[in-house]
Amino acid sequence: MVYEVEKLHHGTPSGIDNTVVAYERPVYFVRDRRIETFSPGAPLHLLIADSGIPSRTKEVVGDVRAAWEKRPARYDFLFDRIGEVVDEAREAIEAGDVYTLGGLMDQNHELLRKVGVSSPELDELIEAARYGGALGAKLSGAGRGGNIIALVEEFAVDEVEEVLRAAGARRIIYAVVG
Repeated sequence: MVYEVEKLHHGTPSGIDNTVVAYERPVYFVRDRRIETFSPGAPLHLLIADSGIPSRTKEVVGDVRAAWEKRPARYDFLFDRIGEVVDEAREAIEAGDVYTLGGLMDQNHELLRKVGVSSPELDELIEAARYGGALGAKLSGAGRGGNIIALVEEFAVDEVEEVLRAAGARRIIYAVVG
């Protein structure tokens, strides 16, 4: 049912949201491949900050597709590099290596920015999270609005949350995974 609602709302959802909800744990998702679940090697302390700007998934996906059609070599390179970063991030998560994971989140965000799916508001929240002591941060979902995810050490949660609020985050959720 969740997937059907996503199809109405987004047009071409990945199916990842309803899959994560169903499994209640991290999943490794690659379209047209079997979904794999895995467990963090150590607890991940995450702050999810809402930019207050709606993310228009269908529009963003269409824009990226159009950009890829104009410059396929550039976008294929970016997509391949994103895939490599995701694979490295999974390894870091399973190993419980939050420091490597934080750096990979930063790399992933920079690649997503080059793809054209970030926004000044998301970039500002990400910079604020890093300034406040986050180990890494990246946009979540389709981008150009919506949320960012910041990886923090437990002792830094309050400080990073305070900096995110000062930078304009509308809502912040603290979650521990693993």
